Amino acid sequence: MKTLSARSQQIIDFTHHFWAERGYPPTVRDIVSGCRISSTSVVDYNLDILERAGYIRRHSGISRGIELLTRSPLAGNSSQVPVIGQIAAGEPIPVPTPDTWDVTAAAEILDISEDLTRGREGIYALKVKGSSMVDALINDGDIVLMQYVNVVENGEMAAIWLKAEKEATLKKVYREPGRIRLQPANRRMKPIYAEPDNVEIQGRVIAVIRQLA
Repeated sequence: MKTLSARSQQIIDFTHHFWAERGYPPTVRDIVSGCRISSTSVVDYNLDILERAGYIRRHSGISRGIELLTRSPLAGNSSQVPVIGQIAAGEPIPVPTPDTWDVTAAAEILDISEDLTRGREGIYALKVKGSSMVDALINDGDIVLMQYVNVVENGEMAAIWLKAEKEATLKKVYREPGRIRLQPANRRMKPIYAEPDNVEIQGRVIAVIRQLA
């Protein structure tokens, strides 16, 4: 790949770190602030260079429309992460029991840069089925890296087990008075509302691995 200028290298490094920590790409203004750049036009200029060089793909009309096409240039050691099943990014899909997501039963192992896992424990991966998270740049066939936790902050993207329905889904989680809203990142789809005691958090999204055509 083309040798980058110091500024372009700074931006791609920042973008990799931002995505690894938060599970979604930065906006242009995030990059302006994080890299202490004087204007959005400077960032746009360098993002165009990175796109032409094959480091990223940009999606117009989406505020977080930067798609990474390469591993982090800072990546060093790697970790093995189990792919332990599918998760619906649409209507929930039935799975037999939460034990289906037992890492010992993984049929596939991913070799993941430690720049993404960042030393976190309880990391696993799920293949995405459906289109309800496309506005978060998570498409059908992508792989989401998950950290096993049973509590997430409002607005975080999580794998949710609906106990009564025995179904799992990938959504953003919002706690509201007397209920939990499971919000798709697709303006054409409606949220799912559930009783708090019917919702079990199975993990939060920490990164997305694109399956490029």
